[in-house]
Amino acid sequence: MAIVNETSARTPRTSDSGDGRTVHLTIPAKAEYIALSRLALTGLTRVRPLSEEQLADLKLALTEAASNSVRHAYPEAGGCVDISYELRGDRLTIEVVDQGAGFEHEEGEGEGDLDDLSEGGLGIAIIRSIADEFELGAGPGGRGSRLRFVKNLSD
Repeated sequence: MAIVNETSARTPRTSDSGDGRTVHLTIPAKAEYIALSRLALTGLTRVRPLSEEQLADLKLALTEAASNSVRHAYPEAGGCVDISYELRGDRLTIEVVDQGAGFEHEEGEGEGDLDDLSEGGLGIAIIRSIADEFELGAGPGGRGSRLRFVKNLSD
């Protein structure tokens, strides 16, 4: 069952605000559905072409972000992960939100020396290294988590 927003199985929702496009995708919090988030990202290259390197980096960052929600948000299984992609000119914003248990992230974690990170703790560092902007905090209403990163595509 792939849920692509609006609570039941549907195709991705898109909106066009004149100077940009936004795609909203909701997937079950299961590892096998993360590939759908990568496919939606690839689909955006029809609107704004990306280099192979940019696309590979963004897919990696997205996979790490979605994997964090799948792995940490719902220890008892069940639940969904909401992903939005906002493309405005040469700027792509990706946001991954869940309503699960959330996890503690201390400011500065995932920065600095990669040798200091434990196995399974590299995801945040990878996203930070790829993104031009990064935010991590509680989800809407203080529940779950919200990870948002921005990549400037003109580089």
